[in-house]
Amino acid sequence: MNSAVLYNIARFILLLAAQILIFNNMDFLGYINPYPYILFIILYPVNGNKMGLLLSSFMLGLILDMFCNSGGVHAAASIVLAYYRPYIFKFSFGLSYEYQTVKLNDTLTPERFSFLLIAVVLHHFVLFLLEVFQLNFLFEIILKTIVSTLFTLLMCILIIYLIKPSRR
Repeated sequence: MNSAVLYNIARFILLLAAQILIFNNMDFLGYINPYPYILFIILYPVNGNKMGLLLSSFMLGLILDMFCNSGGVHAAASIVLAYYRPYIFKFSFGLSYEYQTVKLNDTLTPERFSFLLIAVVLHHFVLFLLEVFQLNFLFEIILKTIVSTLFTLLMCILIIYLIKPSRR
């Protein structure tokens, strides 16, 4: 195994453990729930194995569903995000994505921020829609999506800058 695979396995385990041990215990006013475990899907290498991303995203969501007793909503939302990730990359980065020169660990640019924002909004909307599974509560779903997106985005940006490799 090369170092990129080991790095992704470590990222998978650490983000999952942080989500289960720390972030699942945060629930502010019933609307703010941070889900930074999706950073694994977001930071997966651009030129990585697509089927590996889908499979690992499913496993990430499924393990989280087992700990949260949430019936598969995290697995479904994770797979949706992993599936639409290339399209979000293409929308946010354009030609840079075509040449696979995208690095999300660098400084925060408008392209990187738009990619993070779209990815988090997509994941959270699917997650909360499947959690409630009734369109009668569309206002609550949208409100919970917006508020949780803001908090998750803040957590994701902080985590990215904390784990960013140092330049020598």
